[in-house]
Amino acid sequence: MHFLVTGGAGFIGSHLCERLLRDGHNVTVLDDLSTGAYANVGHLEGNPSFRMVIDTVLNRERVEELVKPADAVFHLASAVGVKLVIEQPVKAIKTIMGGTEIVLDAAARFRKRFLVTSTSEVYGKGSKVPFSENDDTVQGATAIRRWAYAGAKAMDEFLALAHWHETRLPVICPRLFNTVGPRQTGRYGMVIPRFVNQALSGEPITVYGDGTQSRCFCHVHDVVDALVKLTECRDAFGRVVNIGNPEEITINALAERIKSLTGSASPIRHIPYDVAYEEGFEDMVRRVPDLTLAAKLIGFAPRLRLDDILNDVVGDRRNARTFNA
Repeated sequence: MHFLVTGGAGFIGSHLCERLLRDGHNVTVLDDLSTGAYANVGHLEGNPSFRMVIDTVLNRERVEELVKPADAVFHLASAVGVKLVIEQPVKAIKTIMGGTEIVLDAAARFRKRFLVTSTSEVYGKGSKVPFSENDDTVQGATAIRRWAYAGAKAMDEFLALAHWHETRLPVICPRLFNTVGPRQTGRYGMVIPRFVNQALSGEPITVYGDGTQSRCFCHVHDVVDALVKLTECRDAFGRVVNIGNPEEITINALAERIKSLTGSASPIRHIPYDVAYEEGFEDMVRRVPDLTLAAKLIGFAPRLRLDDILNDVVGDRRNARTFNA
């Protein structure tokens, strides 16, 4: 098969491309390298089954040109992380919503299978844990930019599911819960690579807020496996599906574990949210996925635990530091 992967030079996208190529497929990547990096996929360019196109998903003509010959589309191109949305809200919202509209229009025109990655951010300030796909979402005020990411991604889901409702276009909307692994950058606030970089550099490990908030982290290899299987599962069409790992840890405990794992002498420091992000920033206390539907549809159960994730990220960051030395 021939797959188009938008955002394929990004962290998750590059791992997805490797998996698809290993499975014997042809892969075309569309990425403007605004948050992705050529280094993530440069090693693939010698593969005759791989093609890299540097352009934006906002270029409607280019998108149609690339969607038409593809058998299916993985739409991963998006603004990355809450920090970027707060700092560049106009660009982020346009990229998320405008890009999805353009790629989805092309998929609808040529009747292509379409998967768009969504996010656990969509659950907003919901307090029912674990989060299930049919739970109500609780969004914050529009004046607080932090919620723009959740709102834009929710509209991605609404639009994709509308195409399923009206024409039965085969769409899938996986909601990802904190995907982590090699190649992920801490540049946009992702907590594990940021903590690891700080620990390896001997800098203070900076915890935002009081650190009692908890999160669950899923290895990128488990996520990619789920994305591939979802596109092959007809019962997943027209569905939102949680993908993550229910293993929960507080951010304080995460900082301590990374400090211990790296043998770092870095102090752990707490920074108020309004200093780290913006005045009035809001966060959720817990974010845990209910994986019942994913298990039913594709037998999904994450194989890799938090310690596996941390060991892989620390090894990756150490290799990068050695290479760049």
